[in-house]
Amino acid sequence: MTFLSPLLLPPENEQQLFERAQALAGFSLGELAIHAQVPIPKDLKRDKGWVGILLERFLGAMARSKAKQDFPELGIELKTIPIDAAGKPLETTFVCVAPLTGNSGVTWASSHVRHKLARVLWIAVEGEKKIPLTHRRISSPMVWSPNAAEEEMLRRDWEELMDLIVLGHVERITASHGAVLQLRPKAANGKALTDAIGEQGQPILTLPRGFYLKKNFTGALLARYFLI
Repeated sequence: MTFLSPLLLPPENEQQLFERAQALAGFSLGELAIHAQVPIPKDLKRDKGWVGILLERFLGAMARSKAKQDFPELGIELKTIPIDAAGKPLETTFVCVAPLTGNSGVTWASSHVRHKLARVLWIAVEGEKKIPLTHRRISSPMVWSPNAAEEEMLRRDWEELMDLIVLGHVERITASHGAVLQLRPKAANGKALTDAIGEQGQPILTLPRGFYLKKNFTGALLARYFLI
């Protein structure tokens, strides 16, 4: 692995980023962690973002703001996705935190969801629990932008969910809402509350929410790109 180097400078263009991602394919997380001198957690229960952080060390991601894409100069977001032996996603994919207040005038075109998903570098990683974390291998990458049909599905779900938030129904929203995009609580514990709007328009406190891509959506992407 002498040709791989952590803490690279940001990639100069999309092709260079893709080539760096391709160079990681086939390696295990343990090999990369040792090479980058990154501590390996026992599991990912409390370190959900560890895989992404590890890969960023080799890809040259420099963005520190969650509002920005991982490669802001290129307009590209990095998304890792755990897959099973058949190449199907094992869990939903976090997109961004959902704004629960101050949404007057916000449209799909100006939304964080659309911004984050405009151009995505997807890297699939073995994720079955029977495979020790250090032995899980990295798959070939793909770069994706939503086509017209995909963007329409995302827009429709986003608008439905945002309407419910603005109308004060955030606590009625379940993971079943949305065909391809869902809204779910995102907090380390039940004490981490944030401001939101109640059903009578009054200020309330509720769990932070995040937008997630459903497995049927990401599964279709993987199937199309890798001809599963």
